Amino acid sequence: MGEIEGTYRVLQTPGSRLGVQKNSGVSTLEPGQNLSSAIASTPAKTHERSLQIKIKLLDNTVEVLDIESKYYGQKLLTEVYHRLNLVESDYFGIEFQNMQSYWIWLEPMKPVVKQIRRPKSAILRLAVKFFPPDPGQLQEEYTRYLFALQIKRDLAEERLTCNDNTAALLVSHLLQSEIGDFDESGDREHLKNNRYFPNQERLLGKILEFHRKHMGQTPAESDFQVLEIARKLEMYGMRFHLASDREGTKINLAVSHMGVLVFQGNTKINTFNWSKVRKISFKRKRFLIKLHPEVHGPYQDTLEFLLGSRDECKNFWKICVEYHAFFRLFDQPKPKSKAVFFSRGSSFRYSGRTQKQLVDYVKESGLKKIPYERRHSKTRMSAHTLNTDVPKQSASFTEGLRTSGPNACTYASFHSDNVLSTNIASLSTFTESSPFFLESRISHTRSSTAEANSGLSEETGKKVAQQPGSPILQSFQGAQLPSFTTKSPMTLNPPFHATMNPAGQGSSPLLSPVLSDVGGARVEEEDETRRKRYPADKAYFIAKEILTTERTYLKDLEVLTVWFRSAVVKENAMPEGLMTLLFSNIDPIYEFHRGFLKELEQRLALWEGRSNAPMKGDHQRIGDVMLRNMHALKELTSYLQKHDEILMELEKATKRIKKLEMVYKEFELQKVCYLPLNTFLLKPIQRLMHYKLILGRICKHYTADHRDYTDCRNALKEITEMTSQLQNSLIRLENFQKLTELQHDLLGIDNLVAAGREFIREGCLYKLTKKGLQQRMFFLFSDMLLYTSKGVTGTNQFKIHGHLPLHGMLVEESENEWAVPHCFTIYSAQKTIVVAASTRLEMGKWMEDLNMAIEMAKKSTEKSDMFLENSLCNRSNKLPPRYLLGQTQRPNTITHVCWYRNQSLSLSDYLCMIQNQLSGYLLRKFKNSNGWQKLWVVFTNFCLFFYKTHQDDYPLASLPLLGYTVSTPVETDGIQKEYVFKLQFKSHVYFFRAESKYTFERWMEVIKRATSSPGRSSLFIPKDEKEKVTN
Repeated sequence: MGEIEGTYRVLQTPGSRLGVQKNSGVSTLEPGQNLSSAIASTPAKTHERSLQIKIKLLDNTVEVLDIESKYYGQKLLTEVYHRLNLVESDYFGIEFQNMQSYWIWLEPMKPVVKQIRRPKSAILRLAVKFFPPDPGQLQEEYTRYLFALQIKRDLAEERLTCNDNTAALLVSHLLQSEIGDFDESGDREHLKNNRYFPNQERLLGKILEFHRKHMGQTPAESDFQVLEIARKLEMYGMRFHLASDREGTKINLAVSHMGVLVFQGNTKINTFNWSKVRKISFKRKRFLIKLHPEVHGPYQDTLEFLLGSRDECKNFWKICVEYHAFFRLFDQPKPKSKAVFFSRGSSFRYSGRTQKQLVDYVKESGLKKIPYERRHSKTRMSAHTLNTDVPKQSASFTEGLRTSGPNACTYASFHSDNVLSTNIASLSTFTESSPFFLESRISHTRSSTAEANSGLSEETGKKVAQQPGSPILQSFQGAQLPSFTTKSPMTLNPPFHATMNPAGQGSSPLLSPVLSDVGGARVEEEDETRRKRYPADKAYFIAKEILTTERTYLKDLEVLTVWFRSAVVKENAMPEGLMTLLFSNIDPIYEFHRGFLKELEQRLALWEGRSNAPMKGDHQRIGDVMLRNMHALKELTSYLQKHDEILMELEKATKRIKKLEMVYKEFELQKVCYLPLNTFLLKPIQRLMHYKLILGRICKHYTADHRDYTDCRNALKEITEMTSQLQNSLIRLENFQKLTELQHDLLGIDNLVAAGREFIREGCLYKLTKKGLQQRMFFLFSDMLLYTSKGVTGTNQFKIHGHLPLHGMLVEESENEWAVPHCFTIYSAQKTIVVAASTRLEMGKWMEDLNMAIEMAKKSTEKSDMFLENSLCNRSNKLPPRYLLGQTQRPNTITHVCWYRNQSLSLSDYLCMIQNQLSGYLLRKFKNSNGWQKLWVVFTNFCLFFYKTHQDDYPLASLPLLGYTVSTPVETDGIQKEYVFKLQFKSHVYFFRAESKYTFERWMEVIKRATSSPGRSSLFIPKDEKEKVTN
């Protein structure tokens, strides 16, 4: 790292040759003056050569320090931190301006006078050097206060760019921290004399309006809210370095906890996560990023950026080295040993504590509380506490949509989150280098009503850990969101604008982070007495499953009713007729389930005894709540029956209206849209199937004379009647959704969604070619078979190589003929191909489905009429630069997982997946970690999605389970806890702990069903045909 010009250089070592006469030099003494008298007359200052260094602190006060000229940077840093009583000092640094007027960090391992040209006249300043992704990771209130001052400085210097609403909200919290509660005349006078950001006068009204809402908020709470809002902004902690790519395009480079970032203007266009980077170096003015082979694929393995000068390039390289060491390493890197004769490259290393070491130090040091002064604040003194509880947040926009609240640290426990939310420790990410897609996410949490308990605890056992990706959603802008009604779809238009940037989408699914244990809460001993306070009846856990899955379902509905609506309204992209059709049907369903969720939460609270309500026994049931709401839901069936029409009209409109198509594609790249968008339109009908399965389970558990049995049985009858009406519609919708999804994933076909076409199976097979067996992705439909490859498209799509009609097709097993295991031959009118499956089971599934589809095609006289593009590059033969490829990529879908995991799925697998969806809190542990971390886990679409709490708007990470095996731990795993299941794919092992025997069995059941494919998809075969195939 840090190659300098690529040459060797000889170190000139001082010394003297033997036998050389010593030179006494020229005397500078005056005539008659001896050495002792000269020393006595010389002031001590000339020997010490002390310097006066001016340092501007974050509150804009200037400290003057007297230091010796030989002081190293570390000595000066230590002196400043000591004066400030700063414990979490490694987050900070001292910066100064060089001759070119850009800011440079003071290096601890170099003398100060060798870094600063004119130290006497220079003004250094204290600044935040490392910005953690979550302010909850800052242990001390004093540290958060200094971070808030840094945000204030960045806002004033226009480093932290944001929209007007966010800027006004930030300033209002800063006002609350500095001058206290709202007073209009005092606010106006203060804003007149203090500049928080340019042209703040035009936002004076908004600032005052927001400040009025912060009555009673303490300075510490205001500081935390400033950090919560700022950390969701894309420019949080960004320090730009001007550069250009190989084609001369002007760009900005920056570095953060997650990796090296590339911006065009203020828009992030790509992120090179540390997990993808093999080496960073520089040569003259060129900054070089060397990627891992599995990341760059067919592209060049080294990316090159040109900076303004060699000094700028080296400075940026040093910052990258320090960020990587601070956030990714557990231990401080060892200094490079100096060569005796030859030296190549830079010996620069990060010399401070890593984030993990810092957190451990603060936790274990047990420092006393030290008072500190808040300058410019009416509240002059505040306790400088260790592990101060993060303040609670009570402000809310509506009942269902709340602002981002604090993420305090707490020990993991199941029962504290049955109805009320508990904030848990911030999550970090851990790099998993296996060939499947995992999307790192960071939580956009809402306000919590539960108090935080204890300090954050770190786990050990891993050398490297990656923090979660920086947030891409801006905070809600503070305006009140109107109540939802069903009169008009436009009444749901949110007044805030969620600025969502797709740049967080990686350019390759091969390497992405999954949650790690760094920064997570450790559970050393489970509080068994707390567990015993809660019901142990199986019926309680079934009712709790209804509650947990309802929370997830409501969040899925908000993707449409809040987030997608905001996107289309902001761009005015959707015709009014389609807006009315879509939201007039989805809004009543969303409103109903908001009320239903409240009832479920209240009933579970009573059941658990967390209420003083009399007649406790009458509340230990769920049947009456289910019966009442299933009866009400029956009246909404007419809305559900229109979902066919909504899906088709939306698909037509996206093809017809270019602006809507762009909004649709950009929205699918956002983290809040963690599944294909049209999948969310299927959720209401899928939810009915869930109710039926859960009610059937509880009826089976109860005896006929149980007081809750009759209500549950009647509720089951109601929901069964509804599902029987919508069963055919669900199959039709699932097929249509899959076809539209594949239309976006396949490159070379325009009209995949055709009348009468049915999706049957997709999966990976190996096609025999002149070059040997080549991996291909096959798609089987009711009228044709397509085979594709995932090549260099720049859009993450599959390029079609062949199209085989099913009319006249013949399939034969041919292992013996070709001497290839699990091999079969497909004969068609156009050509013959030989393919091989990964296992005999997979071969059996493909041959069975192919034969079934061929029999279906014989009954049909229609032939598919489609236009296949002959070339990938018809539109453009020029690929964009490597770092821009992530900009317009399709997000990874389950089809991509099949490609990377060498799996296949049929439509019946997707329909089976509908019945195997689950969510709830689990404790998670890695193979080599010591503690357990509490996560909200959602299982859907063959993936586990991880959240900090159930209130989060989008997941932090996902773990596709195709190819994984689920089992119970063996003795060698060293797991002594009960209700633990184990997930394993090759060398990747995860342990998850459930709260009860029922919950443990449910997780095992749904994961086993989803990961073991049921086989052929015979849903569309006529009954007589089924009998023929069976015979």
